[in-house]
Amino acid sequence: MENMQNNDNQFVETYELKTWKKWAIAGVALVGFITTIYLAVVYYKANFLVNAHASFCSINEFIDCDSVAKTKDSQFFGVPLALWGMFLYAFIGLMMCAKKLAQVKLFKFMEVFKNPYAYISALGIISFTISMILLCVSLFQIKKLCIMCVLTYILDFAIGLLALNNYSRKTFVEVFKTSFYDFLSALKIKKYLVAFLVVAVCGVAFLTYTSVSLKLAPQVKRINSIQKFVKLNEKKLNPYAPKSNVLGDEDGKVTLEVYSDFRCPICQVFNLIICKTVGELRNVKVVHHQYPLDADCNKYIPTQVHPGACAMALYALAAERQDNYWGFGSQLYLRQPMTDYDVWAIALEQGMNLDKLKEDVQDPELIKKLEADIDLAHSYDLHGTPAYSINGGKVNMGILPDFVLKQELIKVGAQER
Repeated sequence: MENMQNNDNQFVETYELKTWKKWAIAGVALVGFITTIYLAVVYYKANFLVNAHASFCSINEFIDCDSVAKTKDSQFFGVPLALWGMFLYAFIGLMMCAKKLAQVKLFKFMEVFKNPYAYISALGIISFTISMILLCVSLFQIKKLCIMCVLTYILDFAIGLLALNNYSRKTFVEVFKTSFYDFLSALKIKKYLVAFLVVAVCGVAFLTYTSVSLKLAPQVKRINSIQKFVKLNEKKLNPYAPKSNVLGDEDGKVTLEVYSDFRCPICQVFNLIICKTVGELRNVKVVHHQYPLDADCNKYIPTQVHPGACAMALYALAAERQDNYWGFGSQLYLRQPMTDYDVWAIALEQGMNLDKLKEDVQDPELIKKLEADIDLAHSYDLHGTPAYSINGGKVNMGILPDFVLKQELIKVGAQER
C-alpha cells in the first residue's frame, strides 16, 4: 500500500500539461458540448415530434442524422447517446476546474481528483474506442451515417491525445494507472466511499428505470413492440383474427381504414397488430381496402412488384361472401399461398364451401370491387402499402405499434374493453 501511495505522489508531481493544451481541451470540450446539445435536439425531433422538419445534417439516403436517431442504436440503457455525450463533456469541464473548485467549501470533494487531466485523457480514449464501435455499427448495420456524430468521435480522439503529457505508448498506460490510483485513494476516505456508493446506487436505479420504461427511447419501444408481431408472423400464427367479415364493432363510430396488399411483408405484420389492437377496444370498426401492387390488376404501378397479389385479393373478397373475410384473409397473409391449390387448402381448413369460393372468385362484380379499391387508393396518391387513416383523416404510409395505434384510436372515441 505504501508503494501505491508513493506511486500516487509521483503522478501528482509529474502529470501536468502545458497551458496551450489546457486551452485546447477546453475549446474542444465546448465544441463537443454544443454538438451534443444539437444532437439531443435532433433526437428529440426525430422520436417525439410528428412531422418535424429534417435536420440540416440529413443530406441524402446515406448521410442522414434523423434516420440514425430513430434506430435502437442511438441509445444506451434507454438514454440517448447525445445525453451520454453531454455528460462526458460536462464532466471534462468539471475536471478542468477540479483544483479550483476543491478550494470552495461546497465542492471540497473535488480534492479527490488529484490528476484531473489523467481522467480527461482516459475518458477521451475510452470514448473514442466506443466511438469507433458506433461508427462500425452505423456503417455496417444501420448503413447510414450521422456526420455530427462523426464530429464528436474526432473530438473525443483529440481530447484523449491533448490530455496526454507526451505521445509515447507508455503514456497511455500511465493515464489509466494514474486514474486508477486516484480512484482507490478516494475510496480509502470513508465519507467519499459512502458518497460513491450512493451515487452508484442512484445511477443503477436511474439506468434500470430508463431501460425498462424506455421513456427516453420511444423508438426502441416501438421497434420492440413491432418485433413481437414479426416473430408471431414468422410462426404463422394469428390468434386475434375473427372468422367473420367484421373486425371490431359493426356499428363502431371510430373507423380505421387500411390499404393493404396480401403479398406485402409489412402488411402481414400490420394485420396482426390491427387484429390484436381492435380486439381490445370497443366502438371501432375496420374497413379493409385492397391495393395489390400487382400489374395484373393494378394499372397504376409501372412494374410488377407483388405477383399473385391480385388473385389473393379476389379470393379474400370471395371469402367475404361466406362471412369469413378476416379469418380467411389473415391466413392468406400468414401462409402466402403460391397456387390455387394452396388457397383451396386454406379454405377447407377454415370450413368454407370450396365450390362456392371457386365460383365467386370468377364473378365480374368482385373484379369491379377490387378495381374500385385500387382507384380509391390511387386517389390518395399511394405508391406502396400498407397505409391507414382514422375517421377519414390523412392517409398515412407505414404501420404503428399496437400501443400507439390503441392510443390514436382512443383519442377519437374508442374505449378499452
